[in-house]
Amino acid sequence: MSRYLILLPAPEAEWAQLPPEEHEKGMASHQQFHRDLAEGGHTLVAVSPLEPSAEATSMRPDGEGGALVTEGPFSETAEQVVGFYLVESGDEADLRAACTRFASRGEHIELRRLAG
Repeated sequence: MSRYLILLPAPEAEWAQLPPEEHEKGMASHQQFHRDLAEGGHTLVAVSPLEPSAEATSMRPDGEGGALVTEGPFSETAEQVVGFYLVESGDEADLRAACTRFASRGEHIELRRLAG
């Protein structure tokens, strides 16, 4: 069995402006994805939305042996990771197929296997 991280990047500002029916459509897409994972024998280890990137704390080396701590996201981009799925699976091909179906419903995702 391998573990996979499915990242959900999205333009936060645009998402906040969407009408309720678009949010409902997104929730239905996630519910279908949960069913697809279960039907494929994949184990959903953890899933969660994330707090807005504006509430993140970024930390990076300061070049002098310490750390520079700043409020806000690590990078200023239009898209931020807004949520994630951690999935355990013994069938990567089926997991990729479920992710492809998820993306075809309008979701932008990034699938990555955990190293090690």
